[in-house]
Amino acid sequence: MNPQQRWRLVLGKYADNRLQQVGGGLGQGQGQGARMDGALEYLYGREYQGRGLREMSPGSLDPTQLKLVDWLGEVRKLFPRDTVEIIEKHALDRYGLTALVTDPETLARLEPNQQLLRMILSLRGQMQGEALEVARRIVRQVVEEIRRQLEAEVRQTLSGKLNRFRHSPLAVTQNFDPRGTIRRNLRNFDAERGKLVVEQMLFFERNARRLPWTIILCVDQSGSMVDSVIHSAIMAGILAGLPAFKVKLVVFDTNVVDLSDQIDDPVETLMRVQLGGGTHIAQAVRYCAQLVENPHRTVLALVTDFCEGAPPSELVRAVSSLAEARVKLLGLASLDGEANPVYDRNMAERLAACGMEIAALTPQRLAQWLLKVIS
Repeated sequence: MNPQQRWRLVLGKYADNRLQQVGGGLGQGQGQGARMDGALEYLYGREYQGRGLREMSPGSLDPTQLKLVDWLGEVRKLFPRDTVEIIEKHALDRYGLTALVTDPETLARLEPNQQLLRMILSLRGQMQGEALEVARRIVRQVVEEIRRQLEAEVRQTLSGKLNRFRHSPLAVTQNFDPRGTIRRNLRNFDAERGKLVVEQMLFFERNARRLPWTIILCVDQSGSMVDSVIHSAIMAGILAGLPAFKVKLVVFDTNVVDLSDQIDDPVETLMRVQLGGGTHIAQAVRYCAQLVENPHRTVLALVTDFCEGAPPSELVRAVSSLAEARVKLLGLASLDGEANPVYDRNMAERLAACGMEIAALTPQRLAQWLLKVIS
């Protein structure tokens, strides 16, 4: 496809006559260029409708209008994967084609990714029957992929420090002891070739921690926090699998819901989340205070944008009370893969003055912070 034809796809059908003069036509019939144009027109032609331009009359010679499910299949055939994800995102976010996530046949054809997961969680209330079951399968697939990426590193970080006085029979790359390996194999040095022949590699052992720490994840489930909700649910499951921690998971808007009994299954946790609504952070913090049994061995991680709907003084008092009890307090403006937060800085500063550490962290950085706190 030449540059003029590419510009024709970008500019749409109203640029066709002018671009044909310089070799930018897409041809007739069902050639690939024409098919790509039809797929893009199905979605982006809505821009013209939104600006008051009339649709083609029923008697025109335009190709038969694509059905949504056929359109999606056509897009997946004609465009590379990264382009498909952008088109699907525009369909959901810009043009409101919610049938993409409420029609089971269409939903099953979508590329499982975090963007789709966010949309499913936002529109879950509109799903019923088969569409809901398809959505659950997609949520599980995406959650398992995110968990797979995070779990090994988080577990390694929190499973214990390297014991540099003892070696382990387990060959774990991150625990490799280069100096010990060289010393152990010096007798195998080949003087003629000037090389060390390694017969045995040594790996450090890790000290395991068994201190009884309670981690309370208190998560704002307002719509702007959806990525943090996803990662909080997954992190809760990972942390709960470590013997050194007892984990509680609480989500809130103007109500508080304790999901601690669902921690082992992040999918069920996320399918119970109700995104949107107001925000009463103080109420949630007071509820979490009731879960504290040993303040000196408790971490409260408050995941929120700090946009308090109730009087701020209530939140300040609730946080101050926990700080005075020596609970370790962390306010997370973001807990996701990017850690790019948007939050009420004034409220966050007031809580920091009460003793709450404020940060925006990736899950890996949260694990490192926890390691520092419990060491």
